This record gives sequence, structure tokens and C-alpha cells, in this order.
Amino acid sequence: MATETEAEAQQPTFTVDELAARAGVTVRTIRFYGTRGLLPPPEIGPRRVGHYGPAHLSRLALIEELQHQGMTLAAIERYLEQLPPDLSAQDLAVHRALVATWAPDSPEDMPRTELERRAGRTLTDEDLDRLAAMDVLARNDGEGHGAETFRVDPGLLRLGVQLLDVPIPHETILASRTVLVEHTRSAAQELTRLFRDEVWGPYREREADPEHVAAMKSLSAHMQPLVVQALVTAFQRSLKEELRAAFRAD
Repeated sequence: MATETEAEAQQPTFTVDELAARAGVTVRTIRFYGTRGLLPPPEIGPRRVGHYGPAHLSRLALIEELQHQGMTLAAIERYLEQLPPDLSAQDLAVHRALVATWAPDSPEDMPRTELERRAGRTLTDEDLDRLAAMDVLARNDGEGHGAETFRVDPGLLRLGVQLLDVPIPHETILASRTVLVEHTRSAAQELTRLFRDEVWGPYREREADPEHVAAMKSLSAHMQPLVVQALVTAFQRSLKEELRAAFRAD
């Protein structure tokens, strides 16, 4: 059985041109990522030729996925800085699988006519301002005199439109959203810690292969609806108990 050092030595290597072709990016992009610290430097071989490995290819795929989810390069830098420095190509593949599985719907750009069609109603300028305040949409900075377009979160659009007709002050809705965001972030951080310690840790102690990556992706896909339903159910029960206690006290 090959040792870890021997296995690493047997891994394929690529020149910068080969890496760019496999990743579907330009050589200039690879060099730019290198200067930003998004990609580790290549190993320098004979004739001062840089050689890249599978981990570089996996990291490029992860960067592409993070960009697809709307993250800026600065945010991607912070994300990658938090990863252990010794991650293998398979480890990075797992990260990409988790990002793709748990990420919400990607924002869509659409003109006002399509936005109103999706909303099922005519939207006034005041409605658009309220939806923007709830992070449901953002106005695109258009150039020229083209039609006004918006960057819309399709997962929040229906809820946001429903809230337009709720007889509650808009400031109260925004304050409620702030409370929910803060507490759900806290729950997400704790769940991430549990996943890292109880699932990710044991995985890294095993020999990484494509079957393990597929198993992690399958586990993540099955966990998402269970975790979401558990959070919704727990919140509904807690809110019902708190409201009942509050009105009983009054």
C-alpha cells in the first residue's frame, strides 16, 4: 500500500496553461488569484516551470462556486483563509459540494415587468423601496436609457410581497427581521460547529476518495431539509409558548 508521500508524488501535475484549460479560466485569472492569495503558489520544477496539482484545480472549482453564490473576491478571501492550510483536493471537493447543496437560490436580474409578473401585482415605488429594505431586491445601476432592472432574491419575493399588505408598521417588520437574522446566525454557527466536530473531523481522519466525497454530498443534501424543518418546528413551538405566556401575564 502506497504511503501518503508516495500517493502525493503520484498525483498528476499541470502547467499553468493545462490548469487553465481544465478549470475553464484564463491564465491571467490564475495568476491574479495567486497574487490575491486565493491560490497557493505552484511547485517550481526544472527550467523554472511551475507545476500545479489537483488541489489547485479543486480550489478553482470552489472559488467558481462561491462566485456563483454571489460572493465578492474579498469575501472569498476571508472564506478561504478560514480553511485549514493542508486541505487535499478531495477535502476541497467536499467544501464545494456543501456550498452548492446548502446555498439559497441565486439572485436573478429582471425588468420591472417580469418582477411584477412574479409578484402577481403592480408594485408602486413605495413597494419597491420596502422590498429593497427587506433585502428582497436591489435596483441595478443601469447604463444608458434601458428599462429599469432589479436583482431579485426569488426565495424571498413571495414572502416580501405578502408582507406589503400586513397591517404592521414597516419599521416593526424590519426590526423583526433583524432579530431573526441574528438568532438564526447563532443557530447556524452552532450547527456548523457540530457538523465540523462530529462529521467533518471523522471524515478527514479517513482516506479521502471519490466515494467519500459522494457520501458527504448525499449526507448534506439529506440534512438540509431535516435541519430546516427542525428549525421551523422548534421556532413555531417556542413562539406559541412565548405568546401564550405573554398574553396570560397581561
